[in-house]
This record gives sequence, C-alpha cells and structure tokens, in this order.
Amino acid sequence: MSDNTIGRTGSAILAVIAFSIALACLTAWPQTRGNRRTAKSTQPYKGITAGYVGSQECALCHPDIYEKYSRTDMGRSITTATPASLASVPTPALFFDQRLNRHFELFARDGGLYQSEYELTAEGKQVFRDTRKLEWIIGAGQNAMGALVRQGDYLFEAPLSFYSNVHQWALSPGYQYGDFGFTRPILPACIVCHSGRPQPILDGHGKFRNPAFRELAVGCENCHGPGEAHIAAASTDTIVNPAKLSGWLADNICLRCHQTGDARVLRDGKDYGDFRPGAPLDETLSVYMVPFGPQSPPRDDLLEHVLSMRLSKCYRLSEGKLNCITCHDPHVQPTSAEVPAYFRERCLTCHNEQSCKLPLAQRQAQNPPDDCAGCHMPKRDVKVISHAVLTNHRIVATPNEPFPDSAFHMTTPELPDLLDLTTAPNGQEKPSPLTLLKAYRQVMLSHPEYRERYWKMGKQLEASEPNNVLVLQALADLALQQENLQGVTTAIEYLDRARKLGSTEPSDFEQLAKMLLAVHQETRALEVLRQGIALVPYDQNFYRLSLAALSSLREPSEACKVAARASALFPQDDNFRTALIHCDGK
Repeated sequence: MSDNTIGRTGSAILAVIAFSIALACLTAWPQTRGNRRTAKSTQPYKGITAGYVGSQECALCHPDIYEKYSRTDMGRSITTATPASLASVPTPALFFDQRLNRHFELFARDGGLYQSEYELTAEGKQVFRDTRKLEWIIGAGQNAMGALVRQGDYLFEAPLSFYSNVHQWALSPGYQYGDFGFTRPILPACIVCHSGRPQPILDGHGKFRNPAFRELAVGCENCHGPGEAHIAAASTDTIVNPAKLSGWLADNICLRCHQTGDARVLRDGKDYGDFRPGAPLDETLSVYMVPFGPQSPPRDDLLEHVLSMRLSKCYRLSEGKLNCITCHDPHVQPTSAEVPAYFRERCLTCHNEQSCKLPLAQRQAQNPPDDCAGCHMPKRDVKVISHAVLTNHRIVATPNEPFPDSAFHMTTPELPDLLDLTTAPNGQEKPSPLTLLKAYRQVMLSHPEYRERYWKMGKQLEASEPNNVLVLQALADLALQQENLQGVTTAIEYLDRARKLGSTEPSDFEQLAKMLLAVHQETRALEVLRQGIALVPYDQNFYRLSLAALSSLREPSEACKVAARASALFPQDDNFRTALIHCDGK
C-alpha cells in the first residue's frame, strides 16, 4: 500500500514524453515519523517502565470487570477465525461483484474458515480460483466483520466482509478502489487500533514479527498501561486509572484510535505501539486536520469522535470536565435495548427533566421513549464504509444545528493552516519544518491545495536536510512541475538518492522506475524494481513495470520468470495470466 504522492503529476509528465504505464494504487495513511518534542511530559506515571502481562493476568484479581469487558466490542475486536466465531452470520456464503466480474465464497472446512475468489467464463469454465485460510476475524459485528489472512510473515485483508446492518456479505472496505485479491496489506497505523498488542514492522508494508499478536483483542493494558509493576507491588500507584487523570489526558487514550484527522505524524524514533496511557499522545503521535469554515463544516463521523465532542455545547460549557468516560464506561457495553436508558442516565447527571423543551407526552410517545441520545446524537451513514453508521458526538439540540462560531477559529498563530488535535488546549507550539513537511504530504492526498505548501516546505529544507528522504521526495515532486524532460531528469536524481538513502516507500520505487522507463533506461529501471520487490514482495505494480522493462529489453526468458512469480502471487490479475499463457505457448 502506498500514498503515491507524486502519481498524478508524474502521470501527466510521462504523457508529455509519450510514455504511460497503467498503475493501480491503493492509498493509505503514510507511515511517516516526526520530530520528538523536548517538552517534559505531565504524565504522572512516567516512572512506570515495567512490561505488559496480558489481560488474563488482570482477570485473576478483577474477574467481574474482565468478564463484562470481554463481551464488549473492544473486548472482541479481533478473534481467531473458527466456524464458531461466525456462528451468528450466514455461512457458507456466496457473493458476485459485477464490476470485477468476480465470484467470492466463504465456507468452513476441517474446523477452519476459508475464502475463495474465482472467475468464470461466459460458458461457466473456471478461469482461476484462489483459496486462503482465514486466520483472524476482525471486528465484533457492530457494523462489520472482516478477516485477515497470512502469507509467511505478511498479513493481508480478505476481500469479503460481513455487514451487520444489511446482514449480508460484500466486498471489504477499500476493495471499491482496486482489484487486490488477498494482497491488501495490514498496516501498523490500522492494526494498532483494531487489536491488543500487534507486532507489525513499521515500514514493513504488511510484514509482522512472530508472533503477529502478543494479545489479540484490545485489552486492559491498552487503557491502563503495562501491568507488571502493578502486579508486583499490588499498588494503585503503579497502574494508570483514566478516571484519575485530567480530562485531556484521559481523552488522549481514546483520541489515539477515535480521531483520524487528515494527517497522523509519528514523532522521530517512535512507533504506534509506543504510546502509554497517562502520557500526552503528542509525545508519540500528532494528529492534524485541515481547518473548516461555515461553508465547509465537517460531515464525516468516521473516527472523528473526539473533535465532535469538543465542538459540542456540553463540552464547551463544562470547562473541560466532560470527557469520553463521562458517558462511556469502557468495561461495559449496554445492549441495544438498554442503550436509551443507559445514556439517558448519564445525561441526567448534568441535566434534569426540565432541560428538555420537548413536552413529556411527546417524548414518551417516541420509540424508544425518552431517548436522549437518539435525539441529540443521531446516527449518520459512514461514507467510506458501505452499510455502516456511526453516532454524531456533537450532541446537537436539533439535527441541523449549525456549528458554533468557535469551530471556525481553531487555528493558532503558531500553526495557521492546520488544526493540531493532539496538543493540549493553550499548549500549542509551532511544529518543526520537517514535521510540517510530513503533515502536508499526507494532507495533500485529500486536499490538493496543500501541495504548494508541501513544495515550499521541501524547498525550505533543501539546504539544512539535503539527505533527508522526505525532503528528496518533495523536491522530486516539485521538479516534475516543469512538465518537460529536464524536470523528469531532475526528479530521477532526487528519487534515486532517496532510494539509495533508504526509502521504504513503494511509490518512490514505482515512480522512479516509470520515469526511467520513460527515458529508455530500462536496465536502471530493473535495478530499482528488483530492489523494490525485495523490499515489498507483494506490490503488483513492481511486477507490471518489470514486465514492461523486460519487454523493451527483449528478454523473454526473464519476462516469463517474472510473469510466473507474479501470476502465483496475484492469480486474479488478467495481465499476468495472459503473459504466462504466451510464455507457455512458446
């Protein structure tokens, strides 16, 4: 998976010099890192350096809490894939996607769960079939359940997911963008929130350490911190209790996974799993968002819960007293029948019966009656995940309540063009130029107007950071704006330096290879692509570009070897199958 930040411009330039190669690209949060802050943490548990023990150890002393938590969606965020794990959903199952002309099947066999992807001719003859064993079920079914497959040290998403609201199987999230088969990689930024203690390799593009998970589901220590010292001392001073933290630090625990933003930048030397409850999140990760205005307020509830809450009248009038755990007890999840009364009780800790202006008789006549959250936190469709809905955490008086004026004035003099959602209120400081470069690179994927900021920051850093891979990427992107051969030549120089200095971005290798092919340097392109394949063996584009290079060099024997390997890795790809048929024909 790559962010292909220079893909659009690069394609235009390559067209100018009369060369183009089709490139299927899947976008994802780039795995970028930022500079670590020098400010000291306000975390009261800073001295706790002991290790993790796992939720089962916590259960020995807290069996009731553990038993209740294990029935929540977080407590069931990921499970081992067995027929029993899908007992409540229809299996076996079949699904046909007309756009791909592809059939998908889910079935149980010999105590395991499997998915197949296959294609049929008009006469019903099977073109190919790829069957994989499912290793883990991800998601508890509140909105959906997907699955993960394993290929050696790599984990991938399975193409079929179950959607609870429509009670049917369909393509997994992300598969609307491309034909990925069983090779859409599981990235660290995603899996760290969907599981307890995963072990992804930060720049591994789906590669994991062994074991892949030290704890499957989100567990006790994800919110309370490592428990080894607590068990040894049996003291509350050696474990984090979010209820005793400031509202901001308590919310930081939730913010890590429930607030996406437009850019997520890791601090220098940090990994996603380095965050410890009780510490400010921005010591590990900063979340940035493009400011919004009255004509363009935020419309998406997907993982924007903390910002929505902060914009609510309840939060603003509470002067920081309201936070996530004011309403949510992570240890308990009420059933759908219990939800109205459960959250009404929490509303009444601050409000009273007279707070609601709707007549009592009218409230009682609704179904369900007196449902505070149902009226003031309405659910909306999730645009990027089919068949899913999420709750609006802005706690509105009416469904169309406008955003407060303060929502449009959240930037600061230190950071006028981005909202820093992870810095404590009144604690804003200007990010370093390199951190901004990383943020702009991510932001411009969804907000192209930020691309010029990206170029400007890259040019600013050229003198002080001439050998920084991220700076070289920005300079390459800027060079391509010349839209001529000189621009391409300059971009090649920058990206080749980035490659030799240790870039791990597939897009760098792909873009560099495309440009080298465009200027008829096929041998150099092959060198780049072979290094890319060694780095990311499951990137289809590397193999497509390799076939193009070998074809230009008239090396059919080597081309057939690449086609055979690619066809085995990506059996759903027509191009590789066709190339292999030609090889067999010879």
